[in-house]
Amino acid sequence: MMATMYQSRTMAIPEIQPELNEFWDATSEGKLLIKLCDECKEYHFYPRLVCPYCQSEKTTWKEAKGTGTIYTYSVMRRGVPYAIGFVELDEGPRVMTNFVDCDLDSLQINQRVKVVFKQSGDDAHPGPFVPCFTPV
Repeated sequence: MMATMYQSRTMAIPEIQPELNEFWDATSEGKLLIKLCDECKEYHFYPRLVCPYCQSEKTTWKEAKGTGTIYTYSVMRRGVPYAIGFVELDEGPRVMTNFVDCDLDSLQINQRVKVVFKQSGDDAHPGPFVPCFTPV
């Protein structure tokens, strides 16, 4: 079987909520931030103001290691091929993501991956950098 190599594609510009400005600012510096609840000590993603585990409003931004394992994925082959799925971060939360810079046919469940950042939008209308993952 021939390899299905990742090809660069335009990613949609995400809608930026004011409470997530710190998250998106960090992506431009190559940092992945996740929230840690100061009360129950659980990490969570997608970042939100209230902890989904204990409903505390006391949460703190923390820089994630940026590594984890593939929990699940799917390869799309119509048009420009791409792969999306979930990564379970080493800190625990699962993150929906794009898989990039690899042979999409070589992806496997439980494969180790690391975060990379791709700019959303296009040259005429650049958006924020989006966290994606690639095999380690």
